[in-house]
Amino acid sequence: MFDNALKRAKELDAHFSKTGTTIGPLHGLPVSLKDNFNIKGFPSSVGFCAWALEPMKHDSTIVGVLRDLGAVAYVKTNVPTAMMIAESVNNCYGRTVNPHNRALTSGGSSGGESALIAMKGSPLGVGTDIGGSLRIPAACTGIFTIRPSYGRFPHFDARSGLAGQEAVASVHGPMARSVADLRLFAENVSNARPWLRDPKCIELPWRPVQLKPKLRIGVLWSNGIVTPNPPVQRALRNVVEVLKGKGYEVVDWPTDDHAEAMEMLSEFFTADGGKSVRKILEPANEPIRPEMKSYETAKEMGVYDLWQLQMQRTALCKRYLDRWAASGIDAILSPTTPYAAPKSGDFKTVTYTGVYNILDYSATSFPTGIHADKEIDVYSADFKPRGEADEVTRKDYDAAAVHGMPVSLQLVGRRLEEEKILALTERLVEVLSP
Repeated sequence: MFDNALKRAKELDAHFSKTGTTIGPLHGLPVSLKDNFNIKGFPSSVGFCAWALEPMKHDSTIVGVLRDLGAVAYVKTNVPTAMMIAESVNNCYGRTVNPHNRALTSGGSSGGESALIAMKGSPLGVGTDIGGSLRIPAACTGIFTIRPSYGRFPHFDARSGLAGQEAVASVHGPMARSVADLRLFAENVSNARPWLRDPKCIELPWRPVQLKPKLRIGVLWSNGIVTPNPPVQRALRNVVEVLKGKGYEVVDWPTDDHAEAMEMLSEFFTADGGKSVRKILEPANEPIRPEMKSYETAKEMGVYDLWQLQMQRTALCKRYLDRWAASGIDAILSPTTPYAAPKSGDFKTVTYTGVYNILDYSATSFPTGIHADKEIDVYSADFKPRGEADEVTRKDYDAAAVHGMPVSLQLVGRRLEEEKILALTERLVEVLSP
């Protein structure tokens, strides 16, 4: 959308020259957008061939909010089909790879954003997250992101391959190369009163937050499903050692409810028996991608069974909330993914991110400053996999392939704690800086 962006930039320049004032706090800032955000006159393919040439008739709400703040939308970025694959690959545009190493994936579903921002082709981007789609690609390329709780930023009219699926809410958030840039987006969007434009947006302006000098951090070393690869284990150990050295209280966080949450996530995504995806594929006779086999074989869940599953989800959320309150922790430190960044086609588990979509918790992904090292990041000889997924993850691990890749971790707060978790992430990054 370069021509339109240049036209808009000239309009902003002319306004400033004439008035000496800016349109808003993001005046003239180029912003990249994940492909599912609608811009009038341009398609939102969401990775479907049938939608690739269909111009949108209206802007998504967040696009209008950013424009009013002075930002300039100039490019849309690649996603996987229906945005339901943890890598950014589709039949229409192909695969987005990792700019640090093109044999590796940039993650998904916001992998076009993560690759562009990591290459410094965009200063600030907007992606979405329904199972880890902000945090996974951010971790694969070593950039920053925040997954907000549902309703914090306007999202109801972004295009989706699973429109109407609300048991697990999709949210959007910023992706950037610093925590300060994430806050720039979050604070200004929150203070633009988006609840007056989005009927599902919560009336919650950005709040000041004061962190305690010393915090209590729960550490999820492993989720009991998939053991993190050696570089991720080393990064987690390093961060914990630094925190302890600075006087932070660190406690182990249990794996309770994580496996159940992930089973629910899968059931919610295919509750319609894959109808939504198939109906979009059919007009172009587009084949379903092998990564989405579950949408081809799924059986439709009846309304009663869906309601029972939603009750089960809410009960799980209550248990997790009670456990958090009893522990007195301020945040959970966890792997974002079990990988530094796997080879393209090898991203097979979203178990570290998806649980917090079920819980609707605020979460950041941040680079730790640790880089994978083929000489030291190896599995121990006595490693015993927990199950098939753990064994596959171990077999797929290639220390030489990921050598030198940045390693990220995840910091998780409770619902609607975006201010706190951004402040905590910023402090943690400062603590980890040499």
